[in-house]
Amino acid sequence: MTDTQRNPTDTSGTLDEALERIHLSGPERDGWLSNHAPMAIEALVRHGHARVAHRWLDTYRPKLEDMPGSVAPVTALNWQEALGDISRVADWTAFFERETADRPWRTVLAEWWPRLLPGIAAGATHGVIRVGHAVRTLLEGEETAPRVRELAHALGYWAARHQPLPALARLAPAPDAAAALDRVPLIADQDGGIRSRFEQLTGLTGFPDWPGRAPSGPEAARAAIEELVRAATHRYATHGHADPIMLVHAATAPNAVLRTLPALPGTLWTPSLHAAWAASAAVTSAYGPREAQPVTEHLTAHAAPDAQHPQEVFERAAAHGDDHTIKFADTALDVGDAAALVAAGRAIELNTPAW
Repeated sequence: MTDTQRNPTDTSGTLDEALERIHLSGPERDGWLSNHAPMAIEALVRHGHARVAHRWLDTYRPKLEDMPGSVAPVTALNWQEALGDISRVADWTAFFERETADRPWRTVLAEWWPRLLPGIAAGATHGVIRVGHAVRTLLEGEETAPRVRELAHALGYWAARHQPLPALARLAPAPDAAAALDRVPLIADQDGGIRSRFEQLTGLTGFPDWPGRAPSGPEAARAAIEELVRAATHRYATHGHADPIMLVHAATAPNAVLRTLPALPGTLWTPSLHAAWAASAAVTSAYGPREAQPVTEHLTAHAAPDAQHPQEVFERAAAHGDDHTIKFADTALDVGDAAALVAAGRAIELNTPAW
C-alpha cells in the first residue's frame, strides 16, 4: 500500500485528538457493552481514513457514558483483590496511567501481560483487542501522550473485566487451525449473553488439542497465531451468519495478541498462543452455527486475478460504519489473501450499517 493508503504515523494528529476525546468516557456503555471507539478510530486512521474519523466519533459519541467514579486506589500491594471487579475500572485506569507515566510502557506491558492473559475473555475479549490496537500505534508511530494513555485505559479495562476461561480437557489433536476450529464443540444453549454462554463451557468435553506439541520457540508460536488468525478470518465467510457481530472476535482477539507480540519478551509468546487459541475456540463454541453457509461463488470471484484491492474492501467497511465491521476488515487486511477479503465482504453484508 502507498503511504496515503496506510499511514500509521498519522502526521495529521487526528488519532491523538480523537483519543483525547474518547478518554473522557468510560470503557463500557449500557451496563456491559464495550466502547469500540478507540479501536475503530485507530483502524480508520491507519488505513487512510483520518478525514472521517471525527465524523465517525461524532456519531458514536452519544452512545458513550462517563467513566465511573473511583472506589479506592489500586496499588502494587492490593491489585489482586481488585482484579475482575468492573466497579474498580476507574481505579485500574488511574493505576496504569501512573505506571506508564513512571516507567516505559513496554516494561509495564511485559509485567502485566502474563497477569492479565489468563483473563483473555475479559469484556467479550475487548480488553485484549483494545490493548492490541494501542500497542500497534506505539510500535509503528510516535509514542505520544494520548497513545500511551490509551494503552493505560486498555490495560485498565482488561484488568477490571478480567475473566478466566474454564480449564478444559484436550481432545484429539487437529492437524491445523482450520480443522481445530471445525472440531470445536458447541455449547448446548446458544441463548443469552456471552457471560452465560462462557459459563456453559464447563459442560463441554474439551477443545481440540491445537497446535499439539509445544512450539519450538517464539517464532513458531508467532507462526501458529498467524495461522489461527487466518483460519478464523476465512471461517467467518461461511460461519459468520450465526452471529455476525460476536463471531468477528474469533479472529480479532487472536490478532490482537499477534499485534502485541513484538512488544513482549519471547518467553511470553508461547503462553500467548495458548491464550489466543482458548479465546478463539471459546467464541466459536459460544456462537458458531450448526451448519456452514457456503459462499463458493464469492470465493471464486474474489480469487480471480482482478480481485478487489484490499483498500477498496476497507473503504467499503469505512463507508458501512459499523465498528465491528471496521475492526474485522482491519484484521482481514492483515491476513491479506483473497479468502480474507471475501470474509470482510461478508461482514459488510451481514452487519447493520451505522448510517
